[in-house]
Amino acid sequence: MSVNSLFHLVQQPRTRFLARPPLLLLLHGIGSNEEDLFSLSDCFDPRFFIVSARAPIKLDPASYAWFNVEITPEKRKINVEQARSSRIKLLAFIDEVVEGYSVNPRRVYLLGFSQGAIMSFSIALTQPEKVAGIVAIGGRVVTETLPRVARPAELVDLPIFVAHGVNDQVLPIEHGRATREYLSAFPVDLTYREYTMGHQVSPESLNDISAWLSARLEE
Repeated sequence: MSVNSLFHLVQQPRTRFLARPPLLLLLHGIGSNEEDLFSLSDCFDPRFFIVSARAPIKLDPASYAWFNVEITPEKRKINVEQARSSRIKLLAFIDEVVEGYSVNPRRVYLLGFSQGAIMSFSIALTQPEKVAGIVAIGGRVVTETLPRVARPAELVDLPIFVAHGVNDQVLPIEHGRATREYLSAFPVDLTYREYTMGHQVSPESLNDISAWLSARLEE
């Protein structure tokens, strides 16, 4: 199977892995592109086969989104249909990557930043069988984009790491705390951390995320 439904960058495992390698799929935020999170690839466990995907909606040259957002003084209004369409495209892309690059289908991890975190939640909460765990940085759960949340029995012990900056001016810390409260109603294995950072990935958060991902590979 060809892997071409989404443009992407690839980093092969930096150490020998006897079985099919685990996959770390990186999902960037709005206005960014596949090169953003890919620049952090060497910070993650060398056993990972890393793929960084470009979102399907072009905003400007080198600027992409998973869905458009209309920002007014009162609220943020997302394009729900675009978000749902991107979710479907991501699910198909995961299947392409698993088959096309011969990675382990039971070791698929998503790491999303901002809008990429929103998409990671959308995949994990609706089709948890597709992922072994997710990392969500500076994002939130957007319930209106979820066509059907999986049954609690399907979400038992699903590993989720949520990182949010207490100084985040794009998605303030209240969004992180609301996400923690929302996820606490499900039987997932939730790790929630707040960091002294803005809307970014700080060295401290990156160290914790890398260690958390490595620990998942030992389970």
